[in-house]
Amino acid sequence: MMQENKMFNSKGPQEPIESASGADFYESFKPYLEDGKTIITSPHKVFGPESNDLVLQLRKRGINTVIIGGMNANLCVDSHMRELVEQGFEVYIVSDATAAPGKDAYNAGMVNFGFISSGVWTTQEAIEKLNS
Repeated sequence: MMQENKMFNSKGPQEPIESASGADFYESFKPYLEDGKTIITSPHKVFGPESNDLVLQLRKRGINTVIIGGMNANLCVDSHMRELVEQGFEVYIVSDATAAPGKDAYNAGMVNFGFISSGVWTTQEAIEKLNS
């Protein structure tokens, strides 16, 4: 479905993303992502961050805690969580900012998040922890 909708189409990792290409950011997110402070890594190639520079970017900035939400709980979110945990990061999953292609896939992700991550939070819990 993601490929059919051309969600990740771009000319290349070093090329600017064309507006409305399917790979562009939602307009309402752009002020937060294009703020000059947010670091955007190259896209992952399959499910996890092993083939991009996410771990390098985090380490260069001294970041050791990662909060994840995403659109595919049992694949991309799970794979990122696993690799980042293996790399020594403290990883939290935001359950209501994570989706999946069906309830079974979502539940599979949630089971793994509970076993492997440092914690599973709601968006409200994440906001409260970030503000404390």
